Amino acid sequence: MGAQPDQRRLRIGDAERRAAVEALGEHFAQGRLDADEYGERSASAFAARTVGELEDLFHDLPPLPRPPHLGPPVPADRATVPPTHQPPTHQSGPDVWRRPPMVQRIAPPHPSQFAGPDAPYGREPGSGIPYSDKQKVVAGVLQLFLPFGVGRFYAGHAGLGIAQLLTTFFFGIGIFWSWIDGLVILTGRPTDPYGRPLR
Repeated sequence: MGAQPDQRRLRIGDAERRAAVEALGEHFAQGRLDADEYGERSASAFAARTVGELEDLFHDLPPLPRPPHLGPPVPADRATVPPTHQPPTHQSGPDVWRRPPMVQRIAPPHPSQFAGPDAPYGREPGSGIPYSDKQKVVAGVLQLFLPFGVGRFYAGHAGLGIAQLLTTFFFGIGIFWSWIDGLVILTGRPTDPYGRPLR
């Protein structure tokens, strides 16, 4: 275990949860976790409330990449020794008392940080799924300005694109379908035919 007993009970925030899920995604990308294990541990990370609950998700994984807020692992011979109590420290200047910081706040890494041969455009934060080579904005704008399925053809959904094309030319309602679909693409989480989210 990395943190000492008192630190294991410290509450965590969203930044720590996201960093843990992204570190699990890196382990998944390296083949250390299968898809089911990654999904279970990611769900547990988002439900975690303390540093100890996050640490338990990494107990059988190599120390790197380890979320920075967990700190380096503590040797086994020191893990059971309770920490000594440190009184609050006094800063020079005005009478300001503060405790030493226990958990460092970090910003989640940028998704492009996890780009690699299997994910040249990076990975989606949270799920770790590689991004598609197609762009969400391009697909949505094509649907709005060429309302006969062009955006769906671009995203690789040829069947849906053909359906919109035929309903536009034979019935005219395909135009409205394409406009609504364009808005859904721009505001939602569209995917390509392989299930990869559009970037």
